[in-house]
Amino acid sequence: MIVFPNAKINIGLHVVLRRPDGFRNLESCFYPVQWQDALEVVPATQTQLTLSGIPVPGATETNLCGQAYDLLRMDYNLPPVNMHLHKNIPIGAGMGGGSADGAFALQVLNNLFALNLAPEVLEGYARRLGSDCAFFIRNKPVFARERGDVFEPINLDLSSYQILIVYPNLHITTGEAFGLVKTEMPCYNLKEVLEQDITTWKDKVENSFEVALFPKYPVLPEIKAELYAQGAIYASMTGSGSAIYGIFPPGEIATEWAFPEAFRWWHGQL
Repeated sequence: MIVFPNAKINIGLHVVLRRPDGFRNLESCFYPVQWQDALEVVPATQTQLTLSGIPVPGATETNLCGQAYDLLRMDYNLPPVNMHLHKNIPIGAGMGGGSADGAFALQVLNNLFALNLAPEVLEGYARRLGSDCAFFIRNKPVFARERGDVFEPINLDLSSYQILIVYPNLHITTGEAFGLVKTEMPCYNLKEVLEQDITTWKDKVENSFEVALFPKYPVLPEIKAELYAQGAIYASMTGSGSAIYGIFPPGEIATEWAFPEAFRWWHGQL
């Protein structure tokens, strides 16, 4: 069985409170985009996980696909599987690619072995994998709170718009980003602003990590400025970086930007 875990963007992101468990509470809109990895899971005589595509740092044992299998195996005595992940979503980009892989692995195993687990049950397992993994179970726009795993519906449909995402080949770890960001309560209601027309977002909707990371990595504000110069209605860093996206009017993106060779980019419809 083959599935294609997709990325997400954050539209607005406020880091609002330090929690007793050491994490931070946040508020943000999570919105799915179709920059994808590929994950194949098949029954086997011995469980193994193989990787291709973009090199994934760390030991294979720490990969969220394998951890998803281990979680379900403890409760449902799953037989061995062979999992192969082809990595295409940039790592350290703030797009949740690793979280998507883990969440999609849960869903594949649920379907492959007819576990019949409801979405809310799968979300419970996904929360044990990581803060934003649960989002990818239902994989639709939500307003996220707390660790990024408590969701509210949001009245937001950008399906007629185009998006261009630019990754400057800069891996920013979550630890580095949270070590620099300041915790503060926003002076406006982010959800209410996002439910207004997109043309009002430019001077209102903010990502707390931009303040922390833009001075250290000047390429990031340069990309954001260029996206606006190319006609984006709204541009922002996603998550804790380093990918920057621009949302463009309906129709083809007519950009004349010559990307540096080291950059990776993706564009499509939201």
